[in-house]
Amino acid sequence: MIYQSLDASNQNEIARLIKTSFTRSDGENEGALVGNLASKLALSIDNDETICLGACENSALVGVIFFTRLRFNTPVSVYMLAPVAVSIDKQGEGIGQALIRHGLAEIRKRSVKIAVTYGDPSFYSKVGFEPLSEGLIKAPLKLSMPFGWLGQSLTDETIPSIDEQPGCVAAFNDPAYW
Repeated sequence: MIYQSLDASNQNEIARLIKTSFTRSDGENEGALVGNLASKLALSIDNDETICLGACENSALVGVIFFTRLRFNTPVSVYMLAPVAVSIDKQGEGIGQALIRHGLAEIRKRSVKIAVTYGDPSFYSKVGFEPLSEGLIKAPLKLSMPFGWLGQSLTDETIPSIDEQPGCVAAFNDPAYW
């Protein structure tokens, strides 16, 4: 498996992979919603506010992951992992977990202190995410399923309490994703 940074030139491939994967697992509406999100995120890849990494096998993109910065007034570096997807013919091979681990290692190299995500606790717990109280770190918008708000420290320190609402990248600033 080869891991690489992706950019806006990969927009269609990224959006197609994510839409197909989410359609299969969560239905047509969710696939269209998250595929549209991925398309918007891909256009904003700058390797600072929006980071996108891909897993490639035989030059084909088989997995993709996004990390986007959450902005706080407090000087702390927090990135949100979402979405992540693996092509449907490669699911169940551990590619998603390996890509997440690779991505977390990459953002750790950039001195990111905390990673958060909003998703299935049973999946993300396999790569070190734990339930995160909004009393500790708030989500950018109101969560429809608070049990899916998860986080992990990327340092030896515990996650500090940040008593403010973060800002997120424009693509995520829509209640439909929360």
